[in-house]
Amino acid sequence: MYKTAPSPQLHSSIASNAPLAHVVDIRVLLGVFAVLVGLTAITVSVSYYDFGALNLFVAMSVATIKAALVALYFMHLRYDNAFYAFIFLVAVAFLGLFLSITMFDSVEYHPQVQAWQERTQ
Repeated sequence: MYKTAPSPQLHSSIASNAPLAHVVDIRVLLGVFAVLVGLTAITVSVSYYDFGALNLFVAMSVATIKAALVALYFMHLRYDNAFYAFIFLVAVAFLGLFLSITMFDSVEYHPQVQAWQERTQ
């Protein structure tokens, strides 16, 4: 199949220039885990209160903090090249764009959906 093996010099030069993994101290990971558990408890406790128009804002704020912690520490974006964090943020921005377009569309058709629900009841 293959006539020659890959050059070992290629692999050794890559390995010598940059580490392949970043090891995070277990205390940091457990601390982030404890904060995530605390934020989950906050999410559950906040769900029992009515903040009126701020319900979505409160829920999304807690979820954003939790997602940022997961991305920074468990996906190692805090210790990695800044370019990867930029790519991640661009992807999140596009997700936000697509979700906002969907929300505008659902708000546009809400009166029609409400009228249909009243007719069917």
